[in-house]
Formats: sequence, C-alpha cells, structure tokens
Amino acid sequence: MSEEEIIEKLLEDDEDFKKVYSEHRELDDVVRALEEKDSLSEDDEVEIKRLKKIKLSLKDRMEARIREVK
Repeated sequence: MSEEEIIEKLLEDDEDFKKVYSEHRELDDVVRALEEKDSLSEDDEVEIKRLKKIKLSLKDRMEARIREVK
C-alpha cells in the first residue's frame, strides 16, 4: 500500500488522524497568508515561526501514524 493510499484510508477511518490532518492544512493556509503579506511585522514573523513549529509537530504525529499502518 502506498503512502497516499494509507493517508486516504486513515482520513476515512481514523478520526484523530483526520483532525490532525485538517489542523495541519488550516495552519498551512494561515502561514501562507501571513507570508504573502507585502511586509511582515516582527509579531507576524514570530507568529509564523510559532505556527510552523505546531505544523511540524502535527506532521510528526501524522507520519508516526502512517508508519504504524505500513
């Protein structure tokens, strides 16, 4: 089973994975919107770093779950 197939299966069957996946996607959108601003304030830069750390943590959780299924 490919990683994409595992992700699809987890999104269908695993509510925790679905929640983490969704939160990761939402944070990705927020980070992208902040980064697209013409100029970033220091607060924006700090917020981007904070959100990226959260995203990385969520990604680690997803990857761990994917490895469990493999």
